[in-house]
Amino acid sequence: MKVSVIIVSYNVKYFLEQSLCSVKNAIDQCSMANGKLKPEESHAEVIVVDNNSSDGSLQYLQSKFPFVRFISNHENTGFARANNQALQQAKGQFILFLNPDTILPGNFFSTCIPAMENAPGIGALGVQMIDGTGTFLQESKRGFPTTWASFCKLSGLTALFPNSAFFAKYYLGHLDRNGNHEVDALSGACMLVRKDVLDRSGGFDERFFMYAEDIDLSFEIRQSGYINYYLAEISIIHFKGESTKKDARYVKLFYKAMIQFVQKHYHGTKGGLYTGFLKMAIWFRSLFAFGGLRLANRQRGHKNGKQKIFFAGDGSGIKEVQNIITGSTGSTVVQSASEANEIVLCEGRDFSFSEIIETMKLSPGKNYKIHALHSSSVVGSDNSRGSGTT
Repeated sequence: MKVSVIIVSYNVKYFLEQSLCSVKNAIDQCSMANGKLKPEESHAEVIVVDNNSSDGSLQYLQSKFPFVRFISNHENTGFARANNQALQQAKGQFILFLNPDTILPGNFFSTCIPAMENAPGIGALGVQMIDGTGTFLQESKRGFPTTWASFCKLSGLTALFPNSAFFAKYYLGHLDRNGNHEVDALSGACMLVRKDVLDRSGGFDERFFMYAEDIDLSFEIRQSGYINYYLAEISIIHFKGESTKKDARYVKLFYKAMIQFVQKHYHGTKGGLYTGFLKMAIWFRSLFAFGGLRLANRQRGHKNGKQKIFFAGDGSGIKEVQNIITGSTGSTVVQSASEANEIVLCEGRDFSFSEIIETMKLSPGKNYKIHALHSSSVVGSDNSRGSGTT
């Protein structure tokens, strides 16, 4: 088997529905291109681990996606353990770790797998990610969280000098986002890894319940003699605000995970100083995150009035959702994107996921929603700090 797609999900059934539609589309498109990766012919498999969701995810999705193998956990085991759980069953030569709030373009597998096959030194591959507004996500390519890199990120120096090789090491700001590069760390939101490399590294370290496990795995891959590679020619959507709510609890969990990483990989006086620094940073950043979240919620509240919606994309998809959305929300339909405060992009035969992604990249910063043909949901996120919307 060529590829196994592993998705860990928790209470995001509508986002996962859209994601699985895009995954199947990418698998089918690659199948048409080269005769590989067709689910029913067992060249590809998709495994979803549900971490004890309470939103009826399994009941909603199992009949819609019969080619997916669903694993139901009776507790939230965390991101690392759930991925390893599926990894033990995976049969692919390549493993794609994918977040449930992501959308893949149709050429994802047909481009990414040959890129790795033609460069055996690549252990893991990541791609350019954009959020629900079409804005580039800096964590698409990262350096390791050294003391200096972390200090610059926490102090705001990285934000002040985003393209500096000296101040923006954490996000490798000096590397062109539109160029292909060897990098230190990749994001676990979309990480394509060789199975034999994972067999050597042991998969994700389950001591990391959430956050930093992808940085840790990237570190282990580098230690195994392989490189981590950022492939800019492929872009995906990672709504991010749905699976990563940036509140005070997030900040504490994130930086505590950084402490775990430091304690594991950096020893001696340097590691001790770094740990102390991060503990102080947790307190300060928690206060900042709380204020930032309140501001984000106020901003979101201003947008929750009557919407002016512009529908674009596939005609059949537009027909599916137009009456439902306008009828249930009381919104009005406008004839141009410039008039709208919400743009619904509808996937289908005449408008692909790839075209949706490119549309968002060309006009970032807008309030986009996405609908896959024959799906039962519309999803989006206009705020990377808070939850997405369905």
